[in-house]
Amino acid sequence: MRTLLCTLGFALALLSASPAHAQFANRSLGLSLGYMDFNRTNGLDDAFFVGVDASLYIENGFEVVSLSKLAFPRDTTDRNERRVVGLAPSIGIRYLLMEESIRPYVGSDLSYLIVFKDSVSNFVGIGPNVGVDFFVSDSVSVGARAQYNFYIALNEKTQRTLTLSAGAAAYF
Repeated sequence: MRTLLCTLGFALALLSASPAHAQFANRSLGLSLGYMDFNRTNGLDDAFFVGVDASLYIENGFEVVSLSKLAFPRDTTDRNERRVVGLAPSIGIRYLLMEESIRPYVGSDLSYLIVFKDSVSNFVGIGPNVGVDFFVSDSVSVGARAQYNFYIALNEKTQRTLTLSAGAAAYF
């Protein structure tokens, strides 16, 4: 009798249990490689960069994102057109158009650009971006992104850049 009651209790517990739901991974950390075209403004030309990006899902398809780039643009004012160092951290927001295994998005970033040439140049910028992420597993994505930035500074010409990048991110 005792075994029968235990079996019935166990069966009722199994039947009344709600199904398990996977928790949405709402943070990511990734690496990206890309190309920046400065359109020869302010003496800078094309550059390749390495970036570290992060995101935090807020709600209703919105994410706060950050992308910090280390770039090496060519200095067109130099006779040898040597490469110089540029740092470009940014923070922004993006809206996920779909939240499935393919995630296209649109967004805008507020960024800062510091270029180390013979003198140091500082710029503040804003720019729209579009991209798409493809999930290759539950917690890893690869993606592509395009962005157009307008950088401004006192007593300097407006710096315009087109940025194209590809990267991978881990979600946790």
